[in-house]
Amino acid sequence: MFDMIRRTIASWISPAKAGLPARQQRMYAVGRPGRTTAGWGISTTSEDAELQTSLRTARNRSRALIRDAAYAKRAKAIVQNNVIGSGINVQAKVKNSRGQFSDRINDDIEAQWAHWSKKEHCHIGRALSFATFERLCVGQVFEAGEIFIRKHLGAMPGSRVPLSLEVIEPERIADEYSPSPGDPSNTVRLGVEVDRYGAAVAYFIRSLHPGDVSLMAISQDRVERVPADQMIHLRLIDRWPQTRAIPWMHAAARKLNDMDGLTEAEITAARASACYMGFVQPPADHQSSFDGEPQADGSVQEELEPAVIHKLNPGETFESFSPNRPNSQLDPFMRMMLREVAAGVGCSYESISRDYSQSNYSSSRLALLDDRDVWRVLQKWFIESCREEIHRVWLQQAVLAGAISAISIGEYAINPEKFEAACFRPRGWSWVDPTKEVAAYKEAVRCGFTTVSDVIAQTGNGRDFYEVIEEREQELAMMEEKHLVFDTDPSVQANGAPTAEKQSETQDDEEIASSQAAQAVKTAEKLLQVVGRTHG
Repeated sequence: MFDMIRRTIASWISPAKAGLPARQQRMYAVGRPGRTTAGWGISTTSEDAELQTSLRTARNRSRALIRDAAYAKRAKAIVQNNVIGSGINVQAKVKNSRGQFSDRINDDIEAQWAHWSKKEHCHIGRALSFATFERLCVGQVFEAGEIFIRKHLGAMPGSRVPLSLEVIEPERIADEYSPSPGDPSNTVRLGVEVDRYGAAVAYFIRSLHPGDVSLMAISQDRVERVPADQMIHLRLIDRWPQTRAIPWMHAAARKLNDMDGLTEAEITAARASACYMGFVQPPADHQSSFDGEPQADGSVQEELEPAVIHKLNPGETFESFSPNRPNSQLDPFMRMMLREVAAGVGCSYESISRDYSQSNYSSSRLALLDDRDVWRVLQKWFIESCREEIHRVWLQQAVLAGAISAISIGEYAINPEKFEAACFRPRGWSWVDPTKEVAAYKEAVRCGFTTVSDVIAQTGNGRDFYEVIEEREQELAMMEEKHLVFDTDPSVQANGAPTAEKQSETQDDEEIASSQAAQAVKTAEKLLQVVGRTHG
């Protein structure tokens, strides 16, 4: 009786001590420990803690891959070409008091922007036009994970707007520097001073690049505290709080490095297999007839020359060595690896490999459309993170400097948001199937599901509706001046003039009618002859 009570009380405390089987605990498979998951990391760390241990090495390895690995370089070019292309155009959208677009102000803003976008005005190093500057920034976000843009409010020689931009690579951020922050409630994380909510307050920037080939004495290097309002930190944020950012290829970098090593090994083996090699085995009591150079291990090596016959001594045998290369399974294995790399980079296999032998038209088109959704998201991210802020600062400096004569300083001071209204036009993409897609867009515009402006924005490669209309107007005026008429002329279509297809059908009808008329004439002539003979 007492033993039963003791076991019952013990079971309440611990089933194992009571000699009872352990109770099964429900849990997800991803959280269940086991032999196969022993090396799977389970540490609880913040994003900054992981970046502190991995950022510098990951950035250096990413740069090395883009220097040496062809697919890594191709992936960077894909991102630059699709997100930026030849540049993101800006279209001013300032309205007057009647709610209509003010052509005078908008044209002045766009003209001054085009002048400032030249390399000798917008870039402090006078080497990058603004479109090239954009490509560089997106490329560095892909390669290094982030890029820093410093706004210098000063007039460049010949520039009408006192603003220039400086590109600062992440290596110049003093991430090992831990000074005392200006505010006791702030902290310094990886070279960035942030407040208690994670917002950047200042950046600590080296005056010299730590890996510069012409690096001067280390005593001449200094760290400058730059306020956050002078900087644009361009990066993709995966977690918050997150002070810095990891390179874009972090999930695919190991695969790319393995692919590079594998192809190098296969090429080495193929070169070896192209050479005829072998081994001579002499008998134990006889010296070999090959008189080569003795090696450290006592063996003798001799190069085999073509068209030369070596005579072997009695008892010697020759065993050839011919590795089976190239490996016939290398191509499908590399395609499998490259598909995983494409998934880690964020683009399709066809785009990064340019190999369309493994897909048909439908699957390639589906991959292309899926890629374009990714690029549109990144275009919006770049516009919101970089272009809108640069345009706002540029407009302020242009108005204060009097570069935009159509806007007075007083009007701008009262309502700056009115004059900052603008539409950014990133690059679009050409038709995948022009015949079907043009017809579909025309039907969508007729039904009111979309607008002509949206269609041009998606397919016009950065041009807007007004640019296309102006070009069309100039074309029609020139055709009218030269007395040229095409079936694409709106006046021809409005008057109901036949198109080329209808003209062909009309010509066929005319030929049939002419043939029928000729047959009727012949019939009438025969009747007249018959009547004449009868009366004669």
